[in-house]
Amino acid sequence: MEGGSSMVHRKTVRNFGRQVIAVIEDLGLLLILIATAVAIGQVAWHMIADREVQLADLLLVFILLEVITMVENYWRVGKLPVRIPLYIAMVSMARYLILDTTDAHDVHALFITGAILILSLAVFVVRFGHRKFPYENEADEYADY
Repeated sequence: MEGGSSMVHRKTVRNFGRQVIAVIEDLGLLLILIATAVAIGQVAWHMIADREVQLADLLLVFILLEVITMVENYWRVGKLPVRIPLYIAMVSMARYLILDTTDAHDVHALFITGAILILSLAVFVVRFGHRKFPYENEADEYADY
């Protein structure tokens, strides 16, 4: 009898723990979503105030939209494809290359470009792996990742 009671107690505690983790995840994702929306508003306000739209602003908005996509995808599917952070990293590096390498040496810009190429190859490998070797139970659900 006591062993069965202990097992029920253990399952109850684990279920409660999973619920707490889910709430913490949702609150964290909601915080990320709100902060990202505020950041997009700040960028938009900056463009309106300056009466000028620069490529750096557009790239920043694109990065922020990718963050929103990442949050939405996590809520919808419950998982995060590796490709989205890779895309964010590539656009971030491109933005850095455009904005911050005007005074840098050519070698520095070449390294950044090489890093973008490596990330692009990583996206290709991930996509190829998902197409060629899909998970048995998730093949249809994640076919476009």
